[in-house]
Amino acid sequence: MASDRRLVRAAFAERARLGASVACGLLAALFTVVLAAALARIVALALEGGHRPEEFVPALAAFALAAIARAIAGWTGGVLAASASARLRTRLRARLAGRLVRLGPLRIGSERAGELSATLQQGIERLDAFVASYLPQLALAAGIPLGISLIVAWQDPLSGLVLLVTAPLIPVFMVLIGGLAAARSRKQWRALSRMSAHFLDVLQGLPTLKVFGRAREQARRIERTSREFGDATMGVLRIAFLSALVLELVATISTAVVAVEVGLRLLYGRLGFEPAFLVLLLAPEVYAPLRRLGASFHAGTEGSAAAERIFEVLAREPPAIVVAPALPCPDRLAVRFEDVHYVYPARPGASGTDRPALAGIDLDLEPGRTLALVGPTGAGKSTLVALLLRFDVPARGRITVDGTPLERIDPAAWRRAVAWVPQRPHVFAATVEENIRLFRPDATRGQVVAAARAAGLADDIERLPAGWLTQLGEFGAGLSGGQLQRLALARAFVADAPLVVMDEPTSHLDPSLEAELAATTRRLLAGRTALVIAHRLGTVRHADEIAVLAGGRIVERGTHDVLASRDGPYLRLLRAARGEA
Repeated sequence: MASDRRLVRAAFAERARLGASVACGLLAALFTVVLAAALARIVALALEGGHRPEEFVPALAAFALAAIARAIAGWTGGVLAASASARLRTRLRARLAGRLVRLGPLRIGSERAGELSATLQQGIERLDAFVASYLPQLALAAGIPLGISLIVAWQDPLSGLVLLVTAPLIPVFMVLIGGLAAARSRKQWRALSRMSAHFLDVLQGLPTLKVFGRAREQARRIERTSREFGDATMGVLRIAFLSALVLELVATISTAVVAVEVGLRLLYGRLGFEPAFLVLLLAPEVYAPLRRLGASFHAGTEGSAAAERIFEVLAREPPAIVVAPALPCPDRLAVRFEDVHYVYPARPGASGTDRPALAGIDLDLEPGRTLALVGPTGAGKSTLVALLLRFDVPARGRITVDGTPLERIDPAAWRRAVAWVPQRPHVFAATVEENIRLFRPDATRGQVVAAARAAGLADDIERLPAGWLTQLGEFGAGLSGGQLQRLALARAFVADAPLVVMDEPTSHLDPSLEAELAATTRRLLAGRTALVIAHRLGTVRHADEIAVLAGGRIVERGTHDVLASRDGPYLRLLRAARGEA
C-alpha cells in the first residue's frame, strides 16, 4: 500500500534506533539458541548418569548467562523500538499540525474539525503498533527463522528441510488474509473518524439542538454511529482471531511433524538424544517470530489505515512563502489588490468542482484611510479578507504592500502589523487578560486595562469574580455576546497595529452600545489603514470610501453620499436594509 511505503520512508529517519532494536532481537534469538543448546546438554548429561557435578557447571553457566542476556536484549530492543515510535509520532504530529496551520482556514475550511482532531490524536497514536512492533518484527521474521532452520539443518538435515519447507506457509497465509484485514481496518478508521467528527459537531451545536428540540435525535445518531464503529471493530477482530487460528494451526502442525520424525528416528537409534532434543527445543523458535509478526500485523494494519489520512493531509500543498527581511513601511501601510482571482479547490478525493470566489479584484487601501466593503452574502467579502490576512495566496493577480508583493513578506511580521476584529471572535479557555493579550503577548497589565477601557469592557471585567484573572470557558463561556465583541475590539486596541481589518465588530451589539463604541472605533482607525466589512450599512457612512462587491467583483465605489444618490447596487442594498420594496 502507498501509505505503508510512505510510513516506512518516514520511519527511516529513526533507522538507527529501529536497526538497534532489530539487532537486539537477533541477539536475543542467538542467546535462545545458546540457551537451548545448554539445556539439551544439561538434560543429556543428567540422563546419561555417572557424571560429576562439576561437569554440569559449564552448561549451567551458559544456560544462566544466556537466559540473562536474552532478557536484557529483548528488553533493550523493546525500549529502542518504543523510543523510535515515540519520536516518529511526535515528529509526524508536529508536521501534521504545522501543515494544517500552513494550509490555513481557507484550504481546510471544507474539513470536519472532529475528523481532523481524531487524525491528529488517535490516528497518530495508531502508528505505534506499526512502527514499534510490526516493522522490527518484519525484519526479525525474515532473518531468525532462516538462521535457526540452518542451525537445525546442521544438527539434523531432515528436520531442517521440514522447517525450511513449512515456515514460508505462514507468510503466505498472512498475505492472503492481509488484503481483507486492511480493508476492514480502513472501514473501522472511517467509522471512528465519522463518529469523532459528528460528536464534536453535536457538542458545539448543543445549545441550538436543545432550542430546536433535536438533541435526542442527535443522541440516537451518535448511538447508530457508535454501533457502526463497534461492528467495524468486531469485523477486524474476527479476521484477527481467524488469522491467529490459522497461523497457530500451521505452526503447531509443522512442529508436530518435526517432533514425529525426530521421535521415530530417535526410537530406532538413527539420531542421538542431544541433537534430537536440541531440534525439538529450536523448532518452535523458528515459528515464534512469524507468529509474533502475525499478531502485530493486524495492529499494524490499523496504523496503516490511519496513515492514509495522515499522509493525505501532508500531501496537500500550502501556499508558497518567500520571506523578505521586513515590512517595507511598518508605520503607514498602503495595500493594493491587482486583478486578484481566487478559487476554492474541491477537496481531494471528494466529488465536486472548484468554486470561483473572486474574479479580477482591483482595490486600494490607502494609508490613514478607511475603506468599507459591502455586498450581499456570498459576494466574496470574507475571502478577500482571508487573502489579506495571508490565509492563502491568490490564484491569479497579486496583493502588494507599498509595492512589495504580500507573499514575499514574512507572514509573522505581516500579522504583527494587522489588528483583526472578526465578526465571531474565538475566545480560548484562558483568563480574560490572556485573551485580550492574544495579539500582543508582551503587553503590560496597564496596556491591557487601557485597551479594555477603550473598548468599553473594563467595568464588566472588574465585576467578574476574579477580575482580570477570571478563567473563561470554551468559546467564551462566561461572557455575553456583546462582551465577546468588545473583547475582540480590546485585542485590536492593545495590538496598536498600522492596519486594522474589521468584520463588522458591532453587528451583535444593541443600538445604544453600538453608538457608544462608534466614536471609540473611529479613534482606533484614525491615522491607520483600515478595511471594514459592513453588514449594517448604517455603520459605513463615515468611511472614506465604500466598495460594493457582488459575484466576486467590485461593481461600485465611492462615498456614501455619492453612492446613495445613484440608482445602483449600493442604493438597492440600502433599500433592502430599510425594508423598502
